[in-house]
Amino acid sequence: MKRVGTPLLIAALVAVALLVGIVVGGQVGVVRDAVDDVFGSSSQDATEQAIDVIHDDYFHTVDDADLENASIGSIIDHIKQRYHDRFSHYFSPTEYDRFKQGARLSGIGIAVTEVDRGLRVATVYKRTPAREAGLQPGEVITGVNGGSIAGKDADTVTSRIRGPEGTQVTLTIASRDGKSRDVTLTRREVEVPQVAGHIEDVQGRKLGYVRLAGFFPGAHGELRQEVERLYAQGAEGIVLDLRGNGGGLLTEAILVSSTFVPDGTIVSTHGRTQRTRTFESTGNPLPRHPVVVLINGDTASAAEIVTAALEQSGIATVVGTTSFGKGTFQEVVPLRNGGALDLTVGEYLTRDGSSINGTGIPPQVSAKDNPDTKPDEGKGRALQVLSQKL
Repeated sequence: MKRVGTPLLIAALVAVALLVGIVVGGQVGVVRDAVDDVFGSSSQDATEQAIDVIHDDYFHTVDDADLENASIGSIIDHIKQRYHDRFSHYFSPTEYDRFKQGARLSGIGIAVTEVDRGLRVATVYKRTPAREAGLQPGEVITGVNGGSIAGKDADTVTSRIRGPEGTQVTLTIASRDGKSRDVTLTRREVEVPQVAGHIEDVQGRKLGYVRLAGFFPGAHGELRQEVERLYAQGAEGIVLDLRGNGGGLLTEAILVSSTFVPDGTIVSTHGRTQRTRTFESTGNPLPRHPVVVLINGDTASAAEIVTAALEQSGIATVVGTTSFGKGTFQEVVPLRNGGALDLTVGEYLTRDGSSINGTGIPPQVSAKDNPDTKPDEGKGRALQVLSQKL
């Protein structure tokens, strides 16, 4: 979750992010100031001395930029291990340039979740290079163009996967059975529908099914329009499928929640240097019908905010498997050396004041899709639970 300007952007674990920041010292000062912020001023002289000694006396000539990158990277690695923070990262100048260009480049049509080995494929969208190449949800991307991505953050890696339209990228894919293969894909412009829905007939009753892919600008309006359309067609309730939804804008999460939740707190955010903010329902909900929210281990960030808000307000029953547990948000802070810190600056609490960071949201009804079978068992169970609520 990335905060832009104010903590109003909970960024997806997919490759979507916006940029903001403050300026932090330059050249050796970048390292010195960063160390001072993290470890205190007592380490300042030793850090500067070590860099100066290496620069002056090491038997190889060492570039100042290399020392900066290594030092800042080591600081971030330390705080990640010390505070069990998976989501803070350092972008080198090259990585940051690629990251900033990412929104203007073409892709392959997947949503991903960051894991230790690389990026787990959460969703493969229709009519995309990834779907045509046979990528499957649950597979893990472990390499890009021959280089390992283990331990790299999702933004850095997805910026490598994206590129000019018509160019190629080779991914190393680990299948669910443990086998590995290389897949070369040609990038192209991909349109990912945020909302898709239809009517399901379950034992003679009309049930609405809506899948929400992300919380990007306008998602709440598209969702509301689709739900209203299904109600007009006779839907007696809605299954809201948030599986593989890695999040997006916090503002959209609040507005999507407000589509169903009439009043009260949706989420609150706070941090050591961030003032606590509480976000309430905006009102004007749709007429109340039974709702089931369908989640899995790739439901994260803003999608978890919505899940918790609907469950804790008594609006919805949660079906599926435990969600990802992304309860923190990050800020991208540009540095004078051309790189940037992608730093965890706060966490959010759900409607009832709970933190889900590292634990996720457990379902009230367990259900899991078997990817090796044609029926979607998770969806089928969610529809069954919805029909029982009528």
